[in-house]
Amino acid sequence: MDTLVIEGGRRLKGRARISGSKNAALPILFAAVLCEGSAALRNVPKLRDIATTLKLLRALGCEIEEREDEIVVSPKALVPAAPYDLVCTMRASVLCLGPLLARVGKAKVALPGGCAIGARPVDQHLKALEKLGARFSLEEGYILGECDRLTGARVTFDMPTVGGTENALMAAVLADGETVLENCAREPEISDLAKFLNACGAKIEGYGESVIRIQGVGSLRGATYEIMPDRIEAGTFMVAAGITRGELELENCPYDALEAVVAKLKLMGMDIRRADSGSVIASADAPLECVDARTEPYPGFPTDMQAQLMALLCVSRGTAVVEERIFENRFMHVQELLRMGADIRASGGTAVVRGVERLSGAPVMASDLRASASLVLAALAADGVTEISRIYHLDRGYEAIEKKLAAIGANIRRKQNKS
Repeated sequence: MDTLVIEGGRRLKGRARISGSKNAALPILFAAVLCEGSAALRNVPKLRDIATTLKLLRALGCEIEEREDEIVVSPKALVPAAPYDLVCTMRASVLCLGPLLARVGKAKVALPGGCAIGARPVDQHLKALEKLGARFSLEEGYILGECDRLTGARVTFDMPTVGGTENALMAAVLADGETVLENCAREPEISDLAKFLNACGAKIEGYGESVIRIQGVGSLRGATYEIMPDRIEAGTFMVAAGITRGELELENCPYDALEAVVAKLKLMGMDIRRADSGSVIASADAPLECVDARTEPYPGFPTDMQAQLMALLCVSRGTAVVEERIFENRFMHVQELLRMGADIRASGGTAVVRGVERLSGAPVMASDLRASASLVLAALAADGVTEISRIYHLDRGYEAIEKKLAAIGANIRRKQNKS
């Protein structure tokens, strides 16, 4: 497996372009199954999870054309079965469930895999689709779904769920009549999905709010659509500027979707502002101050930025309490940060972080996608050399991160290990 080798202590300065959003691109790629024509998607990031999704779409009967600046998905003779060898590596694979039921009335989807950050059950997905008329059984590790014809209904989620909202939304666009989704997740990526579906002829109102209304239509056409920028990548680069006391100009940065992150970083002492060009400038020229943080559903502080913020807190002044309220098992980066000299005490869903003057380079191992990013950030600020193993997690969510960081002053390289 590849490792990243980082020699820390360099101030980052320069310009970085934020890639398309992984968390928006994945559901939109699956939503293309709903179209009777071809969907041309632009600003799709080049990531391991995207490559896995394209393989899965081909297995489902879609023709895929990968052009220089766009990916074209053309559903043909759909095969409603998502094989285990593809689904097991990526939790987002369960998002093919709603589109397959809506298009062909059947779906066989292996129980999903992905990052080991908690149970993340799919019961909310299934309950919502059952309200629309689907029937499910579990057989040998597969979810088996079928329906005669989906029918609009009122669906109230037990809790805001991003994937559950997306699956129900995709299924409802082809259901008979009106569907009302209540207690929906409000993440910007859900709004991006709804905008794509509307571009294809769907009738969706209220996305971005807790109640979404969908008027079912008979069919969807194809469309050309540009994926939104990745707010988590943008937030990660903002933290990179802060942890190295650098100054970065972030192009294609979704500033409006980062309100909670920007507010927290500004409270710590960073300067983050829009430039006249439309890009965002993030900088820090003095030691930052620790602040408490608690993860919450959007528009609260995102769980996908918790690990990165913790890396920054490790080298800030004072003490902070970090509460993880979305996923259990999402403090697995703590043990690796301790190896680098951090002062963290974690118990349950709470971690107390006491800032230290410097971190030290060490061999560390990534446990999940965002933990990988936190270790990269810590390594950028540490004395000496850090080697990060199991970076295949990182490749799932950050496009060419070592090249982007090297271009703005980081001493970073990828080492290919023989195995």
